[in-house]
Amino acid sequence: MARRRQLYEGKAKILFEGPEPGTLVQYFKDDATAFNAQKKGTITGKGVLNNRISEFLMMKLAEIGIPTHFVRRLNMREQLIKEVEIIPIEVVVRNIAAGSISTRLGIAEGTRLPRSIMEFYYKNDTLGDPMVAEEHITAFGWAMPQDMDDIIHMTLRINDFLTGLFLGVGITLVDFKVEFGRLWENEDMRIVLADEISPDNCRLWDTKTNEKMDKDRFRRDLGKVEEAYQEVAKRLGILPEAGNADMKGPEMMQ
Repeated sequence: MARRRQLYEGKAKILFEGPEPGTLVQYFKDDATAFNAQKKGTITGKGVLNNRISEFLMMKLAEIGIPTHFVRRLNMREQLIKEVEIIPIEVVVRNIAAGSISTRLGIAEGTRLPRSIMEFYYKNDTLGDPMVAEEHITAFGWAMPQDMDDIIHMTLRINDFLTGLFLGVGITLVDFKVEFGRLWENEDMRIVLADEISPDNCRLWDTKTNEKMDKDRFRRDLGKVEEAYQEVAKRLGILPEAGNADMKGPEMMQ
């Protein structure tokens, strides 16, 4: 593998220079964090599975007209993506009460919400990713009103599509987080789906048993974390070719 220059390392992924201008290589790690990185650990094979799951879901969303940064998967742990200017907002959609909304509002976990609820969080680790209103986002220039219109429209479509897709394989989409970026092509700019969609940023429950099949198993020390991720991939029909075997780590230039 050719040596490449590392541009960024986050909690779950590393970004490298891409082979062509305007592209990046996104490497999926096995590292896991929770509670704003207060809890850290490793989920063996998570990077391999998330690479495949995110590839599958991004391609499915592209088929219904959702523009994404995804280009193609390169190998078990890496995918080629378009370089975008990330909008510093996390968009969370909640269909069933779980996690922080249950804590904040005293709603019993598992309660189906009257309708899907969309929340916005300012991406800032130092501040703990605080919840913000759309008014904050446009007032501080993190995104323009037209950007927000595009983001909200796409997020609602993503929720509708993924809810049905997961239901078809016996999984309930409880909630999920997505991020968006600005893709510049010459003088033109459009908003596209970025980051990843995987059990790292979706709450996924078995439809019949409500058994958790996502990172909550790590957050709450429920055990069988790797098996849960594998089960999601299995139901989607996308287990990696070499099972859950690891691959050589990324090479980088100092």
